[in-house]
Amino acid sequence: MTAIVVDGLVKRYGNVEAVSNVSFEIQPGEVFALLGPNGAGKTTTIEILEGFRHRDRGRVEVLGFDPADRATSLRLRERTGVVLQELAVEPYLSVREVLERNAGYYPSPREPDEVIDLVGLNEKARSRVKTLSGGQMRRLDLGLGIIGNPEVLYLDEPTTGFDPSARRDAWEVIRRLTSGGTTVLLTTHYMDEAESLASRVAIISGGRIVAEGTPQSIGGRDVSDALIRFRMPGGVAVAELPVQPTSVTAGIAEIRTAKAVEVLRTLTNWAVEKSVELAGLTCERLTLEDIYLRLVGYEEQQ
Repeated sequence: MTAIVVDGLVKRYGNVEAVSNVSFEIQPGEVFALLGPNGAGKTTTIEILEGFRHRDRGRVEVLGFDPADRATSLRLRERTGVVLQELAVEPYLSVREVLERNAGYYPSPREPDEVIDLVGLNEKARSRVKTLSGGQMRRLDLGLGIIGNPEVLYLDEPTTGFDPSARRDAWEVIRRLTSGGTTVLLTTHYMDEAESLASRVAIISGGRIVAEGTPQSIGGRDVSDALIRFRMPGGVAVAELPVQPTSVTAGIAEIRTAKAVEVLRTLTNWAVEKSVELAGLTCERLTLEDIYLRLVGYEEQQ
């Protein structure tokens, strides 16, 4: 069974269509990243999936349930977890007490000590919530999202406030969950996070899905021109290069090409034959961030 189905979803606020004919599917055990600028419609879409907001039109299913159906809402919520940007947690309870209390809301929860270890709060297990730093609070938010051992987990900006090492730790937790079959719907403004975790990405802008695919191929990223860079070798004129650069700035040559392998072979063979060093040689295609900014119209706004 498909874990999440969204088909022709529409949500209006007065005369404004915040979500317009949005469709996507998420398979069990998949990390699906829904990316978009603030106000694009992603939060509304997720709130509809969570059952917190009603839709105007379209079909939505989570684990075979309609989130808007009050008769089955409790059964659905027992099988899902949510990590919001901010959660209201009693400040005078300890980390362990908060997790133990929330575990009681689910039929088959994880052990609180297991969750504390997973999110890296062992040293803070007995500390009151009010003493936690921002990053530690986000770790607790993640722990509360997974304490119920959910089949579907909604992660809304899960690593905001994390330092780089804490972010990588959180990514590892998410990978462990998905390897155990948990389905994850992720929103994030960190493109490296989406690229590292998600098997598929959808970009939403103006209430519409403007692109969907793997992080490697979305928006034609895998077939875009490559950018080859290297420092001009000393004593070599530009005209002597076997491939003429698109530009040379401050001694750095750049070549934009759709035939990256062929150009690299020509350059490196020439360098070996001439005993010339191509210092700083790199080959890059458009990044996920480049594609994202293009698709949400950032370049047109500049």
